[in-house]
Amino acid sequence: MLLSVLLVGSGKMGQALLGGWIDHHIAPSDVVVIDPNPDNLAVATGMGCHGYTSPLDIDKRFQPDVMVLAVKPQMMAEVLPTFKAFTDKGTLVVSIAAGTAIEQFEEAFGNEAAIIRTMPNTPAAVRKGMIVCCPNAKATKDHERICNILMEAVGTVAWIEDEDLLDAVTGVSGSGPAYVFYMMEAMKEAGIKAGLPADLAEMLAENTVAGAGELAIQSKETAAQLRKNVTSPNGTTAAGLEILMAKDGLGPLMRKTVAAATKRSKELR
Repeated sequence: MLLSVLLVGSGKMGQALLGGWIDHHIAPSDVVVIDPNPDNLAVATGMGCHGYTSPLDIDKRFQPDVMVLAVKPQMMAEVLPTFKAFTDKGTLVVSIAAGTAIEQFEEAFGNEAAIIRTMPNTPAAVRKGMIVCCPNAKATKDHERICNILMEAVGTVAWIEDEDLLDAVTGVSGSGPAYVFYMMEAMKEAGIKAGLPADLAEMLAENTVAGAGELAIQSKETAAQLRKNVTSPNGTTAAGLEILMAKDGLGPLMRKTVAAATKRSKELR
């Protein structure tokens, strides 16, 4: 695929993106990676990409179609001015950093820069990510198409127009994998308490969560209906759900969890 990419930062999420892009036929030779960490850079160059510790080392003739910012939010203020030369020539900016608003990118790159802010999550590492994208006023449909190509390589993509919603997106799907992993931990421990060997309890928790998630994706029924389908009156599932669905059960706890993560996302802006 003829698409040139500048990836700034190649940590875990950056590497997940690289793997997805290459699997989806973006030529590694068309990807330039900037990362001061030699170990991260070694992974990128091992995939066949060009790798540099500084943007000053990039061939002056290189003008990427898109620049993907995958650095930590606290590093943005230092990093952004270094790359303004690319946006001055029309490079699309795609950010995967939480807590850095479109306005901040516009301040760094100018009001004419095309910017798309995205919120992916860690299952992108296995091509099962959930990515929500929000464009600024200068991003065209062609820019959105480019962003879709990059993000669909690692998962499912949705679009919103209201950037403020990204805080709630962060609370639900950005942070969501950690909630699920913790639930799996709790299921394993509960299984052990019920007498199961630890390795079997872990296998049951992992595969039950993975299988239920895949069923929810493939089924045309809602999660509520799928729950009802597996719940026989006065059966074992009903007994367990009586605890989870109590007034102080999982519903209120999850609402508080998402609200706390959403609030923190707003504070990081």
